[in-house]
Amino acid sequence: MKPLNDIRLRIVGPVALFAFVALFFRLDWYTKLPFKTILVNDPIALTAGLICWQVARWVVLKIQKRCPGLSNTRRRFLYLLAALPILVFWAWALRHGVRFLIDGKFLYFPNAVELSRTIGIQVFYHFIYFVIYEGWYILRQWQRETVESSDLEKMSLQSQLTSLQSQVNPHFLFNSLNSLSSLIRENPVAADQFLDELTSVFRYLLQAGEQQLIPLRDEIAFIQSYFHLLKTRYQAGLVLELDIDETQQAQLIAPLTLQMLVENAVRYNVILPEQPLHIRISTTPNGWLWVENTLQRKPLLVDTSGANLTNLATKYELLGQKTVLIEERRGWFIVSVPLLNGESVINLPKLLFTPD
Repeated sequence: MKPLNDIRLRIVGPVALFAFVALFFRLDWYTKLPFKTILVNDPIALTAGLICWQVARWVVLKIQKRCPGLSNTRRRFLYLLAALPILVFWAWALRHGVRFLIDGKFLYFPNAVELSRTIGIQVFYHFIYFVIYEGWYILRQWQRETVESSDLEKMSLQSQLTSLQSQVNPHFLFNSLNSLSSLIRENPVAADQFLDELTSVFRYLLQAGEQQLIPLRDEIAFIQSYFHLLKTRYQAGLVLELDIDETQQAQLIAPLTLQMLVENAVRYNVILPEQPLHIRISTTPNGWLWVENTLQRKPLLVDTSGANLTNLATKYELLGQKTVLIEERRGWFIVSVPLLNGESVINLPKLLFTPD
């Protein structure tokens, strides 16, 4: 959030507020004072008002910094109520203390009613201070959260579009049909198995778009079918290792996460029989899913920053979960994705559970 720029308000505000109170609340009392007293009293009151505005502003901003966000509005209100008597006493003491230093006496109050009215005016002043700065803060917070919500919705819609595009990737479909055509002529039995796996892949792609989260066991079953199609094409150039703890099978993951990570590995690395690409998928005891591949980048000048990886990492951050970790270690490219459970996602908005 941008710093509050209220320099003009801090100068004009106290003057306007003082004039308003002097004209509408204290006019009868002012007419009873000697003109000389008014000439002395008004500059003191105005100067005290300028100082008290700055002090009240500082207190409100400190409370907002300590209790930020719309969720802490009630807590800030209680702090402001607690600070009000202190600020009112400070303002009263400042004004009349300066008056005492000038002419050696406090401003005369003929009775308790006049004294109460003066204190009431100080309460009114500080109430206006609080309303201005707290109302301004609430409005800015609401605008920011509205913008963030809109950006999140746009990101979700873009994510869904990207998902649909990847599901009907014409290159993937074209390569799969070519492989199937070759197998039909050369090995009908293998062609039947390939067709079964292709059917499983597309069935999962259609169903995954309707799911919020998928159990890890289903995602693993899908990636095995998906890898079978890749293996048919690349043969000995592609190796998959699975090391999934049985106790982690029920954990949840965003649909098509593994497909995207495996596809990235295949897209950006050299795959040759004499230089096979190893892909290893495993779980850790502390609830992480690791997808690793040997690092053997293609010599072409391609973008290896991984826009899909960035999108996946951003999504987990927005989910309020541990961030996705991306690193290179000893010739391996490693992506670590946190596994989710029902308790960690029960209160998260449905909008966020769209597959990438």
